Amino acid sequence: MAITKYLDQLWKKPKENGLLKERIITWRKGLSIVRVERPTNLARARRLGYKAKKGYLLARVRLLRGGRQRPLIKKGRGSRKRRRMKILNKNYQQIAEERSIRKFKNCEVLNSYQLAKDGKYAWFEVILLDREIVQNYPNMAWVAKGKGRAFRGKTMAGKRARGIATNKGKGAEKLRPSRKARTAS
Repeated sequence: MAITKYLDQLWKKPKENGLLKERIITWRKGLSIVRVERPTNLARARRLGYKAKKGYLLARVRLLRGGRQRPLIKKGRGSRKRRRMKILNKNYQQIAEERSIRKFKNCEVLNSYQLAKDGKYAWFEVILLDREIVQNYPNMAWVAKGKGRAFRGKTMAGKRARGIATNKGKGAEKLRPSRKARTAS
């Protein structure tokens, strides 16, 4: 069996192996967006396109978990449609990708994966590509033309939030180009 299969087995039940308990304690005390030298979950990163080459960066992003709420307005009579909970058609992973790209402006998001979560925070590792370096690699010229894949929902997390990751073919006609574009016309 190859090493990636062993790593996959370790990461299937990280609590039993004690992989994350001490790491989470240190991650809580650190900054919300940190550049990482090596991937924490190597097998997952390699599967999503990470290579140990110049121009491939990793960022660990910490997000606060919980509902995204509007401030509570205590005066006046509220309408039926106004609700305290703000519903965004985004998942935590997509928000983590967007935050990492705001910090590393010269990069493009390739993909991301979840590391851990506890009662208060969720951690994701985002694979970033440096545009200037990676565009010279074979079959990677698209990186130079990139205009923010994370913000346009072109990463896997974004496609999942848009509903086009699994829904393809018959029955998914109204999902493309986007939900808003289909309802507006």
